[in-house]
Amino acid sequence: MRIGFALPQFHRQAHGIARTATFASEVEQAGAASLWVGDRNLAAVRPSVGYGGRGNTIPAEFNATTDPFILLGIAASATRNVLLGTHVLVAPLYPPVQLARSLTTIDLVSGGRLLPGFGVGWSPEEFRAAGVDFARRGARMDEVLDALEAIWGGDPAEYHGTQLSVPLHHTPLKPVQRPRPPIYLGALSERALRRVARRADGWLPVCVVPGHVDIDGLLAQRALLDELAVRAGREPAAIDTVLRVNIDAGTGTAEVADTIRRVHERTGIEHFMVDSMYAVDTVDGSVEHARDVLERVATG
Repeated sequence: MRIGFALPQFHRQAHGIARTATFASEVEQAGAASLWVGDRNLAAVRPSVGYGGRGNTIPAEFNATTDPFILLGIAASATRNVLLGTHVLVAPLYPPVQLARSLTTIDLVSGGRLLPGFGVGWSPEEFRAAGVDFARRGARMDEVLDALEAIWGGDPAEYHGTQLSVPLHHTPLKPVQRPRPPIYLGALSERALRRVARRADGWLPVCVVPGHVDIDGLLAQRALLDELAVRAGREPAAIDTVLRVNIDAGTGTAEVADTIRRVHERTGIEHFMVDSMYAVDTVDGSVEHARDVLERVATG
């Protein structure tokens, strides 16, 4: 199994981001396979849609947030081998030229270790702040992916869709990974899984320990994804999975490690990303938490 960890990006850990390089280096030395960031442009005071699209509240842990691209750049320069992932960037919020530039830079700095993961987002207020139509975010996601393919694929490059347009421009600087970095997508609904089946290199599901660990649900979603991939003319085995493991406050590392092992045994998922922001307040505490999870998974 490969176990990765979220960088100190949100909530109380965000106040310790000056130690991001130390966190990245120490967690890599402890045996982590990957380091990750998420994406939260803002947490609305009076949200019209709540976290995960349910209710009308957003956890306080999202009030303090730091820039994902900068954190990945710091982690890239402080490490040598770990993958550097996004689980997930809300891709429709970004102009594709700027998104491609940031991701290309990280892939080059890291020597080809970038694993970009995208989602369509759920917060209308975030889209309003970015000047983007929330109702058309799914279609915009498809065009962002098309534009990235074009920008990373040619020099000069251009893209023209119904929502996005990129003029013909010089693009000599390309990612190390060719023809492009592998693209992973978050998906829960059948519609979103259909997008993964058509065009993604990987799928990014989520569980919460101990609040929501639905192994049967994961298996059912993966079975549907495999079926959709076959319909799209793709080999299901070509679509990787990285499971995000969020940890509820008060949950011990033994339970986290046990959950990872159980999910692996039943689903065959090999790569896990652990996020301790709900459970650990400090960067030093997060380092120790990561070390303990890695040791317990290895010896359990």
